[in-house]
Order: sequence, then C-alpha cells, then structure tokens
Amino acid sequence: MQFVRRAKFILPIIPLLISLSVSKAEAEQPSEQTEFFEKNIRPIFVERCYKCHSAESEKLKGGLRLDSKEGVLNGGETGSAIIPGNPEKSLLMKAIRYVDPDLQMPPKKPLAEQQIKNFETWIKMGAPYPEVQSSKFKVQSSSESASSHWAFQPIKNFAPPKVRNRKWPKNEVDQFILAKLEENNLSPVSSADRRTLIRRATFDLIGLPPTPDEIENFLADKSPNAFEKILDRLLASPHYGERWARHWLDVARYADTSGCNSDYPIPAAYKYRNYVIDSFNKDKPYDEFIREQIAGDLLPGKTDAETFEHIIATGYLAISRRFGSRNNEFHLTIEDTIDNVGKGILGLTVSCARCHDHKFDPIPTKDYYALYGIFSSTRYAFPGTEIYRHPKDFVPLATGTNVEAVAKYQTDLAELDDEIEKLQEKKKALEKPDKDDATGEAKVEKPSGEIDSEDKLLKVKAALEDARTRQKKLEAKPPSAEKAYAVSEGKISDAKIQKKGDPGALGETVPRGFLQILGGQKLPAAEQGSGRAELADWLTDPKNPLTARVMVNRIWQHHFGRGIVETVNDFGSRGKAPTHPELLDFLATRFAQSGWSIKKMHKLMMLSQTYQLATTDDAKNLSADANNDLCWRFNRRRLDAEEIRDAMLSVSGSLDATRGEQHPFPAEKDWRFTQHTPFVAVYETNRRGIYLMQQRIKKQPFLEVFDGADPNATTGVRPVSTTPIQALFMMNDPFAHEQADQLAIRIGLAKTETAQRISYAYRLALGRPASSEEIKMGKEYLRQCAQNLKETNLPKEKQARAALASYCRTLFSSNEFLFVD
Repeated sequence: MQFVRRAKFILPIIPLLISLSVSKAEAEQPSEQTEFFEKNIRPIFVERCYKCHSAESEKLKGGLRLDSKEGVLNGGETGSAIIPGNPEKSLLMKAIRYVDPDLQMPPKKPLAEQQIKNFETWIKMGAPYPEVQSSKFKVQSSSESASSHWAFQPIKNFAPPKVRNRKWPKNEVDQFILAKLEENNLSPVSSADRRTLIRRATFDLIGLPPTPDEIENFLADKSPNAFEKILDRLLASPHYGERWARHWLDVARYADTSGCNSDYPIPAAYKYRNYVIDSFNKDKPYDEFIREQIAGDLLPGKTDAETFEHIIATGYLAISRRFGSRNNEFHLTIEDTIDNVGKGILGLTVSCARCHDHKFDPIPTKDYYALYGIFSSTRYAFPGTEIYRHPKDFVPLATGTNVEAVAKYQTDLAELDDEIEKLQEKKKALEKPDKDDATGEAKVEKPSGEIDSEDKLLKVKAALEDARTRQKKLEAKPPSAEKAYAVSEGKISDAKIQKKGDPGALGETVPRGFLQILGGQKLPAAEQGSGRAELADWLTDPKNPLTARVMVNRIWQHHFGRGIVETVNDFGSRGKAPTHPELLDFLATRFAQSGWSIKKMHKLMMLSQTYQLATTDDAKNLSADANNDLCWRFNRRRLDAEEIRDAMLSVSGSLDATRGEQHPFPAEKDWRFTQHTPFVAVYETNRRGIYLMQQRIKKQPFLEVFDGADPNATTGVRPVSTTPIQALFMMNDPFAHEQADQLAIRIGLAKTETAQRISYAYRLALGRPASSEEIKMGKEYLRQCAQNLKETNLPKEKQARAALASYCRTLFSSNEFLFVD
C-alpha cells in the first residue's frame, strides 16, 4: 500500500501520520507465528494431548483431534476447540484453565502458567497450525539440502548482467536492478532532487536531519563527486556509530535489565552498547566483530585495553534473558542465546529444533544440543534476582590480584545468598510445624533427647542474623575493579538431548559442534574449552554461505526499506525467497573481498542510481509491481522512534551530543526488587535515543509509542504503526512541548520578522524554505493562536513565544517531518 504523498502546506491542526502503511513486521509474521507454534504449542499437544486426541489414539476421546488444524477447528462432541483470535470464547482455554470442574484438560495435572499464556497468545494470533507431511523431519545431507534450498548453496560471484540502457547504471548494483526491470518491461522513475537526497542519506547514516548549512553547501557543490563527499563526511561522524549500532542492538535484543520477573538492573550493560558503537565507527571488519562477540574472552589482546574490549564484546551472549533462577531456569537463557545466534547471524530459526527436529529446515534436534553444549559449557554473568540479590560471575576488567579479589567477592556474596535462602526456608518450616494428618492439630514433639523446635528456631534465627551481618559487611567493601557483563569459560561438558524440550527428561549425549547443513564440524574429543572459539570460526568461515548474506541483506534493508530477502531473520524454507538472488550473492562476495567492511557496503549501495531514485509513483510500474519488489522507485519510510526523538532534539537545539555512560541506577546494596515490586525506572536525558535506558518488562515511554524494538527478542524488522496516541503525544506530551518551545526560542532569537521565522522553522525542521502559501497560512495560524492566548492567564511577554511554540508542534506532527523521501 502506498504512502500518501507529501503535503504542500501545514494545516493548523495536523493529524499525525495520516498515511496508511502496511507494517513491515507483517513480512515476517507467518514465519514468526510458525516458530511460536513449533516452540510453544505443538510440543504440548504431542506430550500432553495426542495420547487421547490424535489419529494415533487407541480411543479418540470426546471426538476431538488436536493433531491438525482441521481437527482443532472442527472440535469434538462439545463443539469447536478454539475460535481463532478469541481465546476467551475458546473451549480449549476454558479446559486448560481448569475453571469448570467438568472440563479440565489435560487431566490429573494442569499446564504451567506460562504454557497457558502461550496458548492464549497463539489463539490471539489466529491459531496458526502449519501442517507437516510427517511427525519427524528427515534430515537431508548437506548436498541434498543445498540443491533443494537456495540459502544453503555456496555463494556465487555473479558478474553484473548486461542491460539495454547502458547510460542509466552508476555501478554494478544498478546493472542487477535494471536487468530485472527490463526483463519485466519496466523502467525506473526519475532521480530524487538534491534536498531529498541529502536528507535521505543523512538520516540513513547518522539518524539525524541535515542542517540548513549542510543542505545549502551540497546544493552549491557542482563537482561530480559531491554526493560521495557527503557520504564520506557522514561515515566519519561519531554519530554514524550511534545510528548503526542501534540496528545491531535491535538484533542482539539489547537491554539494561535482566528480564526476570523482578527485572534487576545491569549497570555494566552499557559497556557492550558502547563497544558496538565504537566498532561501527572504527569500521571493524564484520567477521572480527562476530568473533569477538562469541569468543572475545578467548582471543589474544595486544594490550590490556584490547583484552578488556574483547571481554566486553561477549556482552552479546551475556545479554541473553534471565528467568528468575540461576539454576532451575538457566536452560531458558541458553535457549535465548541459541535463538539469537541462529536468527541474528545465520538467519535461521535454529531454536525450533529444541523440542523436535525442525519441521521445515534441515536442523535436527541433535544439532540444537550440539550448540547447547557449547553454551552450557560457558559461564554467564548473572545479575541479581528476587532470590539471589547479588550479581555473580561478572568478569573483572582488571589484572593480577584484582581479578581474584573480584571473583572472591562475587562468590562470597553468592554463597551468602544461598545460605540466607536456605536459612529462611528452615525458619519458615519451624514457624509452621507440620499438622497431624488425622486431627489437623500441630504435632507435639515427644521427649527424645533432641533439641525441641523452639530451640531449633532460635538457632536458625541467630544463624540468619549472623549471615545477614556478614553480608552487610561484604556489601560495604566492594572491590574497586570495573566489571563487565560478559561470559567466560565454565564447566566443560557435552549436553544431553532434552526430550520434547524438557530439561528433566534427558536423552543421549550429543558432542559439541556446528549445524550439519553448514558443515557439521565437531570439537576434538580432547578439547578442553567450551567450543566458543571454534564456533566463532565456523560462523565466519568463508565456506559458510549464510553469515555474509544475512548481513549484507540487513544493510540493504536499512537503506532501501526492505531486504532483498524480506524475512531478514529467516532465510529458511518458511522465509521469503530473495527478489534479486544474484545481486545478494554479488554483495556477499564483495563484502568478503572488501575485508568485511560495512562502510564500503554503504558506499556501494548508496552511490547507486537505485538508491538515488525519487519516491514518485508510475502507473504502469504500480500496476505490474505494486509492492516495488523490483526497486523501480525508492521506498518512502517513517522515521523510527529514535530518529523522531533525536530529530526533535536536534532541530530544537537541545541535543546533548556527548557519549552516554552508565545509567543512574540505585546502589546495588539497596536492591530489594521482587516480582511484585520489580525495578522500574525512566531516566530522562537529552542525549541520543540509543543512550536511553532500555528496560525489558516496561518499555521506555517514547519508544513504546513509536514502535521501538522489543528488548525481549531479536528484532529484524520493526513494526510501524499509526495510532491516535502518536498524534496526541506530539501535541500534548511535555517532551514535545519542551522541544517545540526550545525551537521557538531558537527561531525567535535568530529572526525578527514573522515571515522569516516561519521560513527558518521550515528550513530547520523540514530542510527546505517555506512557500509563499505556507508563510501566509503560518501567519494566520500565529495570529489566531495569539488571539486565543490573550484569553489565558499567560503573561503578555510570553504569549508570542507560546504561539510560535504551538506552531512548531504542528511542524513536528507533519508527515514531512516524520517521513523520509
């Protein structure tokens, strides 16, 4: 669906984002829904329901089959089991919630609370139920899989195709694009004008609007490489790393809190965020970037600073979600790691093989647990939790005795957490003595020479008080060395398969190794390490066809609005096929040949004629290719949440361009967060959006309104919504009022005449001067606004400023401010 074209003027009150757009997240929705079903729903059906409700049942109970979507929808003797989209009216939900004594399924033992929530989510999303030919996926050999699906084939170095219109292409990218257009008897639209082009490129590379001076200088530069000079300047800006690090942090599901029910803060997480920013600014080779994040602590460093940087890089793994306990639920943290490595680096839904062989891609369960063993042999830094308040296994950024001091301090506190927890359980048991089964009365201890319960309780209380005293003394004297939220080597062992994903039902042991479809390398039997160093090499091996393809596809996505492979996190058989497969391989080849340079990829793509096209429509093209899959024009896009916020700060003159560091969290010794009183905070700042504190259980308010990334899961494509709340925010929120007021001050100090102020406001906010009609309308708006303000209690000397600030809010609310052509 096409966006509404740019308005030529601003109305006095402008609805926000009137354009109707299809969420880009919809492109990935089918794959994500399938993955959700395979991970959370089908395993429950298989384990708890199929015995009585499938084709394999000895006796089909209630006439209900749950082994197909048709069976679920048709239902049994009591009617349809589900109503897609409406869990409250679905009999299945009523049964698993145990609300009716006559309808309780599964019998004997109800599902866990989270499992019930998963069924509710599944029904809300329409109850997707992908059918498979058999209950067990037959894993093909590498050669068979490579011939059956494009993503597993070796990357080929395709030569740019010949085209009829040889004058149009500016580089090889254009030849691939134009060849496909000519094949379909289509032609690209005209080029974008220079104002549009510099605004597009500036937002793409640094996430900020160009200044009026930057625009005018570009318009005045008549040299043939004028646009290339713009790109070089932007790529050299420290703001470049801030912009492009945000894209990677979406993929890495970065957060400043742990994600457990009490959502404990992680003060050291910012070091990983800043590492990513620095890596993009330095144009760190992408293969090196990946190796450091997977196994940085195992890589040599020429200096202490480099060694510490490598350790901090493993925050990519450490940032995996935590789930309340350091022990009982840690398998979920490992699952989150594997899911992110699979989607983020390989573009595969590897975690679908946790409970059973992958239903659609050649990834058997053994492959999943081959990776699982690598990460279960890794020691993760662990933030505090409701039960264990103190951080454990953070990696010291120190040398010599400081390393030992930090390790001992964390271990001592963790052991005291364990001791206090056990003593509390004993105290609770002694305060509530067992009841006699027959009478219900408290059992009376008979003399037996043992210490009675009261004496035991006193001893436990004393021990508990002593442990807490020792804990307070330790808390008062923490080591001075810095710590990184990182990983290190743990207890080395291969993993056992968890039958149906249940860690309590263990099967055969699987040697640590890589996916069979990508080589199936195994660790040597004598290997004493976790295997992360080898995994880092396997991921970046030139023979691995996915890593380079996935990353160049992400770069293309952020420049052109949609990936060559639209499902950027899923290159498997359930994902979308590439629109230009030869171009994808050409880019992947050039990426590796350039030394995995992301900045060189930017220039290759952005210097193309394809990137520099206008967003105008063409009736013939629109009829043949309404989705613009063939790139006959440029895709207009809405700014993302951080861009909107940063643009408002930049235009108003309020942007704090300094680097963000640690957030002002409460002192660790004061942490007493629980699932009933979790950590929740918002730290206001005028720094860039990437430096906002990212919390897992509660989104930062601005990012929530404007579709910021979900820090609980990898985000390949952000959803784009259009809601009344967004319009109300821009007109009423204190942040919007403050930035509009600051912009009014900036304009008022720079210009004295009303017409000049309006035109300057346009140049700052929209990158162009106002037309005579827009100036006329602006004057009328300001006149009406000033008249209305006379009836308020606002002092007269502030009324003109308030009127101008109100006008500035209409500019912030306009499509032209919020969208990039």
